[in-house]
Amino acid sequence: MAGLACARTLARAGHEVTVFEQEAQVGGRTATCDTPFGTFDHGAQYFTVRDARFEQALQTAPGACKAWSANAVRVLDPHGRVAEASLPAREAHWVGVPGMHEVARQWARPLVEGGRIELETRVTGVERDALDASRWQLRTSGAQDSVHVYSGYEAVLLALPAGPAGGLLRLSGVAPDFAARMETVEVAPCWTLMLAFPHATQPQLAHLGPQWNAALSTHHRLAWLARESSKPGRSPVERWTAQASPAWSQEHEGDDGPRVQAKLLKAFSEITGIRAEPSHAEVFRWRWAKTMKPLGASHLWDGGQGIGLCGDWCLGHRVEDAFVSGLELALAVA
Repeated sequence: MAGLACARTLARAGHEVTVFEQEAQVGGRTATCDTPFGTFDHGAQYFTVRDARFEQALQTAPGACKAWSANAVRVLDPHGRVAEASLPAREAHWVGVPGMHEVARQWARPLVEGGRIELETRVTGVERDALDASRWQLRTSGAQDSVHVYSGYEAVLLALPAGPAGGLLRLSGVAPDFAARMETVEVAPCWTLMLAFPHATQPQLAHLGPQWNAALSTHHRLAWLARESSKPGRSPVERWTAQASPAWSQEHEGDDGPRVQAKLLKAFSEITGIRAEPSHAEVFRWRWAKTMKPLGASHLWDGGQGIGLCGDWCLGHRVEDAFVSGLELALAVA
């Protein structure tokens, strides 16, 4: 989200922009996982719209998001009992339609059509251009470990998680002052559990478990639960996403998937009362998920060197934080 907000703003200002994306699709943690039982938003679950600039930008992707009735999110105690009927702030919760990835997909379309996005391409080094020391070149690795050098850039902007971004700067020997500032940023991992109960879609069984569709939890393992099938534009198959707390995810970061899945499934059953065996269960680990201690500035930019950084970790952990960070870096560059 930060990288796309930055790239599209610069492109609209007339700059020639190339986006390097190490995954097969854009979107980062605004991700959607496809399964035979339907989709799961296994990263960001929803987003809020507090900044007028974000609201305006979303209007350029018509139909890509809708309000989700999870305004009535429950706050649960460790035993799954409702402690509060709703979140203190009754602001709208928005989700991408048909999945959280849709906003990023639409924003990326002009860049894709213009051949300005290199997918499955990981930047491994940032260095001065061999033919023009005033510019930059990037060393990359791609599919089947192919290696390529892209050159001739006036500026390099990193829209990476804080850890990998700082590591790339240090490895490249670039902007050491930025790398030092980023050492204060703290970002926790997140284990995500995805469950499907297709038998619950039968007419005689509208849904399983609690009446609520989303909840914050103080259970020591799980911090968030959501009925995916309650989101607009989704299939009716009963599906749940449960995300572990930052502390538990950090403690069990190195655990293997089956062990994590068993522990989180037990916690899910304790909270929701759903004891049925899921037809589909899997876990996914986000290495860099929730910002615990942000940078405290919307971005980093050194115009003299032509090096900049953006990401949700600059301001917080919300989707909107990522957008604002990318936008303000682009405005500083432009």
